[in-house]
Amino acid sequence: MLYHLLFPYADMIGFFNLFQYITFRSGGALLTTLALSLCLGKPMINKMRVLQGKGQPIRDDGPETHFVKAGTPTMGGVLILFTTLISSLLWCDLSSHYIYMCLIAMLGFGAIGFADDYLKVAKRNTKGVSGRIRLLMGGLISAGIGFWIYKISPAHLQGILTFPFSMNFTLSLGLLFLLFVPFVIVGTANAVNLTDGLDGLASGPVFIAAGAFAVIAYLTGNVKFAEYLQIHHVAGAEQLTVFLCAIMGSCLGFLWFNAPPALIFMGDTGSLALGAVLGTSAVIVRHEIILIVIGGIFVAETVSVILQVMGFKMTGKRIFRMAPLHHHFEKKGWPETRVVVRFWIIALVLALLGLASLKVR
Repeated sequence: MLYHLLFPYADMIGFFNLFQYITFRSGGALLTTLALSLCLGKPMINKMRVLQGKGQPIRDDGPETHFVKAGTPTMGGVLILFTTLISSLLWCDLSSHYIYMCLIAMLGFGAIGFADDYLKVAKRNTKGVSGRIRLLMGGLISAGIGFWIYKISPAHLQGILTFPFSMNFTLSLGLLFLLFVPFVIVGTANAVNLTDGLDGLASGPVFIAAGAFAVIAYLTGNVKFAEYLQIHHVAGAEQLTVFLCAIMGSCLGFLWFNAPPALIFMGDTGSLALGAVLGTSAVIVRHEIILIVIGGIFVAETVSVILQVMGFKMTGKRIFRMAPLHHHFEKKGWPETRVVVRFWIIALVLALLGLASLKVR
C-alpha cells in the first residue's frame, strides 16, 4: 500500500524513492511485524488466557516434563497471521499475484488450524479436526494455488519441476503439476505442524527457512542474478522477499513470548499457516527440491513419525522412544532448551547448504 501511495510522488519528495527498493520494503516489513507483535502480544495472551481457561490440552502419553505446561493458552498463531497481514498490506506490492497466493495459503491454512485449535480447547481433547477434513481442505486450497501458478507461468516454466545443480535438467509434469503442488504445500504445512511440539522449536527453523527463501526469491526474480547463477528466472518473484521478511519479523515477535517457558503456544493456527507459506514460496520460485534441504528439520520430524508408525505395525516395536523426533531426544534426557537450540543450529546449517547449492551449477 505504501509503495502505491508514496512512490508516485518520489519526484516531489526524494525520500519516497526508497519505496521502489525491495530491500527497503523488506526491512520495513520485518520491523513492522516485530513491533506489532511486541506491542500486541501481551494483551492478546491475557485475552486468550481468559477465553480459554485451562488452555491447550496436554498429551497424556507425552514427556512427563510437559505436564507443567498445563494451562498455557494456545492459538498464538493468530498474532503471527494478524501482524503479517497488516505488514504485507503496508509494504508489499499489491499488484503481485504471488503476494495474494501466499496470503491465501497463510489465511486458508490458518483458518483450518484455528478450527482445529478451537475444537481442542472447547472439547478438551488433543484430536481437533479430523485428519481427512484437514487434508481435504488443505488440498483444495493448494490445488487452487497450483492452478493459478500454472496459468500465469510462461510456457518454459509451465508445469515443470526443476532440479538443483543443473538449469537444463527439468521434468515436465504437465497437468500432474496440479497434484504436485498440493503435495508440497500440504506436506510442508503438516511437517511444520509436527515440529511444533516444544517452546520455540517451530518458530526458529521457520524464521531461518523464510530468510533463506527470501534470498532465493530475490535472486530468482532478478534477471541479472538469475542469469549469473544459472537459475530459472521467475518474473515478479522478488516481491516475495518482502512478504517472507514479514513472516520473519512475526516469528521473531512470537518467539519473544514463546521462548521457554512459553507464555503461549503457536497452535495449529500458526504452524499450518507458516508451513503453507514455505511450501507456496518454494513452488513459486521453482525450488521445491531445495525445500527438502532448507526444511530438513521438518522433513526429519515427519519421517520419524512415518517410520515409527510403520515400524510398530510391522514389528510391534518402536524405532524411536517417542515420535516426533524431538520427543525422542527428550526421552533420552535432553533438556527441552538443548533440543530446541540444537535443532536451530541444524536448521541454520541446512539453510546455508541450500543457499550454497545456488552457485553449484
